[in-house]
Amino acid sequence: MISALILTVFVIYFVTLFLISKFTSKGANNQTFYTGNRKVPWHVVAFGMIGASLSGVTFMSVPGYVQSTQFTYFGVVLGYLLGYAVIAFVLLPLYYRLNLTSIYMYLGERFGAFSHKTGSFFFIVSRLLGSSLRMYLVVFVLYEFVFKIWGIPFWVPAVLLISMILFYTLKGGIKTVVWTDSLQTIFMLAATIITVIYILNKLDISFLNLFEQASKQGMTKMFETDWRADNFFLKQILSGAFITIAMTGLDQDMMQRNLTCKTLKDSQKNIITFSFSLLFVNFLFLALGVALLFYLIATGTPISEKADNIFPSVAFNISPFTAVVFVLGLIAAGYSSADGTLTSLTTSFCYDFLGFKEIKKTEEQKTKTRKTVHIAFALLFLFCMLIFKPFHNDSLIKIIFDIASYTYGPLLGLFAFGLFTKRKIRDKWAPVLAILSPIICFILNKYSIIWFNGYKFGFELLIINGLITFIGLFILSVKRGKV
Repeated sequence: MISALILTVFVIYFVTLFLISKFTSKGANNQTFYTGNRKVPWHVVAFGMIGASLSGVTFMSVPGYVQSTQFTYFGVVLGYLLGYAVIAFVLLPLYYRLNLTSIYMYLGERFGAFSHKTGSFFFIVSRLLGSSLRMYLVVFVLYEFVFKIWGIPFWVPAVLLISMILFYTLKGGIKTVVWTDSLQTIFMLAATIITVIYILNKLDISFLNLFEQASKQGMTKMFETDWRADNFFLKQILSGAFITIAMTGLDQDMMQRNLTCKTLKDSQKNIITFSFSLLFVNFLFLALGVALLFYLIATGTPISEKADNIFPSVAFNISPFTAVVFVLGLIAAGYSSADGTLTSLTTSFCYDFLGFKEIKKTEEQKTKTRKTVHIAFALLFLFCMLIFKPFHNDSLIKIIFDIASYTYGPLLGLFAFGLFTKRKIRDKWAPVLAILSPIICFILNKYSIIWFNGYKFGFELLIINGLITFIGLFILSVKRGKV
């Protein structure tokens, strides 16, 4: 009964997305797909970015993360504010001044073709892996609680969801994504709030009493003071800042949304408004984590060892209504990440590897090529989702940040060297350094406890990665004007 109800709601939800797509893609051209013709209102972008930045991983993994790390994740969120300030007042002015479609075109202008393609390549790898894992989580839950009951194999819902994203983004691109993100943010936040209210009613406890009891039990610990711990509070804050700079400011997916705003000033208002809203939203997800754990304890339900299973298991056990609300929120969270990713991957490949800015083709030829690339990335997306299933044994938010530490580090180093030095690099060495740096970081991370008196790397490995790339670029660089 619940499975049929969820499937019905899912169909209605997709029809709604399709109608939005029809409206936003009316009269669309290639520039609509890539930049939204730079006519999207900034407040629409800001609200939609909440869903895009959080995704299905935050929706499920952050509440489950409370079980093992309490509220120490909020230190990362505080660091976000510093990162978004850098994006608003350092990176966005650069992107608007150069009138970029793909932000990695900056690396080409600053260093050369090898650096340009290196930056784009690392973005493509990062987003393919990260976003496919985010979408995998949506498919995983739908499979476990809906399709598995009917004996339908895992690949069927995976193909279904990717096909739907491809269907509604193929024409309107980023303009459609920005508007559908707003709808999906509403559903994701509503699902979280409704679930918390339902749990509080079930437990007959107020929100304040819940936090009082959670505090007494040590669940709300926000700052870890052991410097050797991977969630030491200073590391969390600093890592949050650099995660934001790398995974938003140097990420084509997130910046493509910002570049749809009419002016630089509008884009900056979007970033600042959005950054402060994330404080409230992430706190809400952590509060949900506390409510979920209290519900499991109060009902005597065994707590799943897999953090990502905590939220769905509770939602499906409370009532059919909370099950439907949860699935709606999860689909909204997953789609708000995947649709933008698919669009940005297409944009990056077309401009960074196919040279759409310089290539002499008609608009019709470019449109045909763009659609082919879009479909190809959808297939890659699907492939990554399918091969990940056997390895899902940890909180996905940790896995995604671990991947980002290795793949976004070279981007951080390349952009930092370009912005904060005036030196010229030996461009052909950029790919070598970008590959060597993550390898060094992997070795450091593997043996850090032995080599550094018990010290464990956390999210700050991203900073180390970027620093190694930066130092390597400096060693192989010369002053401007020299060869």
